[in-house]
Amino acid sequence: MSQKYYEKLPKSMQNKAVYEYCELLSKKNFTLFLKRFFDITVSFLAIFVLIIPFAFISFWIVFDSKGPVFFIQKRAGKNNKEFGIIKFRTMVSNASEIGGTLTSGDNDIRITKAGKFLRKFRIDELPQLINVLVGQMSIIGPRPEVKKFVDVYTDEQMATLLVRPGISCSSSVAFANEGEILEKSSSPDDTYIAEILPDKAKMNLEYIRDLSLKNDIKIILSTIREVV
Repeated sequence: MSQKYYEKLPKSMQNKAVYEYCELLSKKNFTLFLKRFFDITVSFLAIFVLIIPFAFISFWIVFDSKGPVFFIQKRAGKNNKEFGIIKFRTMVSNASEIGGTLTSGDNDIRITKAGKFLRKFRIDELPQLINVLVGQMSIIGPRPEVKKFVDVYTDEQMATLLVRPGISCSSSVAFANEGEILEKSSSPDDTYIAEILPDKAKMNLEYIRDLSLKNDIKIILSTIREVV
């Protein structure tokens, strides 16, 4: 990542802190290449292996409640470019009309029966392998946020948008109980911004500073342990 790359970033990302992270990442070009090669290989093989399980899950979702198989939501991706993150639908089709952006724990009345199981084992996140294969996401990287949460980022936190967002990251493992915290709040969005987002962003920035394929593999193993 060079000076020219920095100058092409959206104005919302151009600040001294982001520039310093650009300089840091410019020294990790080979690591970024290996990371992308790993993402393409793993996502392609995983999608191939999971095609039949995905078909069964799709039928279950459709028979369990009315609505589409997939839930697609706009999130902020690399360089703050929006993309549609793909998940198996785990809520009723009109969930956005009933509640807010965030899910307040497993007791959220909008979650379907199939959805509770899929969310418990993070199976609902697996369709994001498609996002990875097409280059919108990575296997490991900062979890992508919706625009209203990105809008409250500090200058340094904007640097998390220099890399592709991931299906999992150290911050998502550490805050696996996020829903339980938000369930106790009368204003989940405010609680998320004040209590959770700063710590997650700090961990995501640490991930970027220590970016390596070795660390990615460690996080994958940590994610599997957390799910199991």
